[in-house]
Amino acid sequence: MRLTRYTDYSLRVLIYLGLQQDRLSSIREIAEVYGISESHLMKVVQALGQFGYVATLRGRNGGLKLARAPSEINLGEVVRNTEEDFTLVDCFAQAPDCRIAGPCRLEHALRKALEAFFQVLDDYTLADLLRPKFASLKASLGLAAS
Repeated sequence: MRLTRYTDYSLRVLIYLGLQQDRLSSIREIAEVYGISESHLMKVVQALGQFGYVATLRGRNGGLKLARAPSEINLGEVVRNTEEDFTLVDCFAQAPDCRIAGPCRLEHALRKALEAFFQVLDDYTLADLLRPKFASLKASLGLAAS
């Protein structure tokens, strides 16, 4: 399984905002730090706002910040919200196009693997990603230590 770029960018935005909780951030600065498209990030940030992870403040002195404490942002939830398709193989589909779909145990094994994947992610929050390497993460992104 591979997460989409959309989910990757979502997690990066959350990490960045988690590192910058003492001030507002902009889409432009996040895009520059990560070297990714502002237009892609605008879509990501809009969705993160709809999911309740990011608060956006409009106006001249506006910007972005986390809408919740990092300890309240669960990684499994973020991935479930940002990924559109968890169809690992065709037999996960509504009408599988596979001759052995009925008696085959592959679907069962892969569903268990997907459940295990989410069980692990559900054990982590954004706060877990930010510690204990908070200062190292900030330095990697060229952010000043606070």
